[in-house]
Amino acid sequence: MKTSLLAADARTKKRNAAEKRFRAYGLSAIIVAMSALLILLTSVLVNGLSSFQQTFITMDIELAEERVDKEGNRDPAEMAKTTTIGYNSILRDALIATIEGEGLTTDLSNRDIADMISKEASATVRDRVLANPDLVGQTVTFDVLASGRIDGYFKGDVTLESAALDSNTSPEALTLAQQLADAGVIETKFNWNFFIWPDASVQRPEAAGLGVAILGSLYMMIVVLVLALPIGVASSIYLEEFAPKNRITDIIEVNISNLAAVPSIVYGILGLAIFINFMEFNQSSPLVGGLVLTLMTLPTIIISTRAALKSVPPSIRDAALGVGASKMQSVFHHVLPLAAPGILTGTIIGLAQALGETAPLLLIGMVAFVREYPAAYTPEAGLFGEASTALPVQVFNWTQRSDPAFVERASGAIITLLVFLLIMNAVAIYLRRRFERRW
Repeated sequence: MKTSLLAADARTKKRNAAEKRFRAYGLSAIIVAMSALLILLTSVLVNGLSSFQQTFITMDIELAEERVDKEGNRDPAEMAKTTTIGYNSILRDALIATIEGEGLTTDLSNRDIADMISKEASATVRDRVLANPDLVGQTVTFDVLASGRIDGYFKGDVTLESAALDSNTSPEALTLAQQLADAGVIETKFNWNFFIWPDASVQRPEAAGLGVAILGSLYMMIVVLVLALPIGVASSIYLEEFAPKNRITDIIEVNISNLAAVPSIVYGILGLAIFINFMEFNQSSPLVGGLVLTLMTLPTIIISTRAALKSVPPSIRDAALGVGASKMQSVFHHVLPLAAPGILTGTIIGLAQALGETAPLLLIGMVAFVREYPAAYTPEAGLFGEASTALPVQVFNWTQRSDPAFVERASGAIITLLVFLLIMNAVAIYLRRRFERRW
C-alpha cells in the first residue's frame, strides 16, 4: 500500500494528538498556578492595603502650665514627672471641647469619649512637649491616632452590629466618630508611620509599625552580604578553577548541593547550638541572625557562582594562557569579570531568599517584643548587643495576636516584604541584562 508524505497516517495523527494533549496539560498547569498566585496576592492585598491608611483625630489641645509643668521651670526632667496618664485627661478634655465646638451632642461618658483616642496618643503628645518645652501654655493643634476600633470602622472592618457585641467600643461611639468625620475632625489618610514606628502592645495595635523590623532585616542583610559574598565567591573560584578533580573535591561538591536542599530550620538549630550555646552570642541579636542566614545562603551563592564561571567559554582561558598570563591572571583578569553578572545575580537571589526566612530566626529566639529602636541608633548596639526582630518574624508575631488590627498589619508587612523581594529580583534581572555578554 502506497503512502504519501503529504497525508498524515494513523501513527502520525496519534503522535500529533499526543503533542496537542501535552501542550494543553502544560497550559492548564500554568493557568492553575497563575490562578493560585492571583488568589493569594488578591487575598493579601485586600487584607493588607488598609494597613497603609490610618485614622487621625485633629484637635486643639490646651497645654496648660498647671497640668504639664507644675513647677513652671520648663525643665524637661521636671516635666517628665507628668506621665502619660496625666496627658490622657488632657486629650480627653480636648476631644470633649472639640465635640462641643462642632455643635455635636452625645450620651457617651467621659471615659467612653477618651476611649476613642489611641493610648499611644498621650505618649506622642508628651514626647513632643518634652522635646519642645516652649509649647507649654499654648493651645496646639495635634493630629493624634484614633483608637483601633474607630480606625477599623472607617476601614470597614468594624460595623455598628459588631460594635454592639464589642466591649472595646459601642455603636454610639461609632456614630459620634462618623459625625466628627463629616465635620472634618476625623480623617483617614496615608500612614507613613507604619514604616517608621516600632511594634506596639496589644492595647494599641493602631500604633504598631515596621521600623525596628526593617532595621533588623537591614542589619542581617549587611552581615550576610559581608560574609557570604566573599566566602562564597572565593570557594567557587577555587573549586571551579584551581582545585584538583579527585574524590575529596567530589565529596565537597556533593555536600554543597545537599546543603542547598537542607530545610532552613536545620540551620536555625545549628545556629542555636554554635552561636548561642557554644559561642554565647547575645540571643536574638542581628549578628546571630545574620550568621545563621549566611550559613543558609552560602550553598546558593556557591552553586550560582560556579554556574556563572562555567558559562565563560574555555577559549577565554586558553587565549589568556596562550599569551603568557598565569592561571590566576587568567581567572581574575578575564574569567571573573565576564562571570560577574551571574555572580551578582546569584548573590542577590540568595539575599532575597534569606530576607524571607522565618524558621531559623524563630529558633534563635528572634521573637522578642521590641518596643524601642537600638540605643542611640548606633550600628554597634543594634548589630551586636540588643534584641531585634525581622520582617518575616514580625509577620509571624502579628498573626499570633487576637486583635483584628494586627492581622491587617501582618498582611501589610507581607506586602512590604514582597515589594523588597520584587525590587531585589528586578535588580538581579537588570544586572544580568546590563552586563551579560553572549558568545
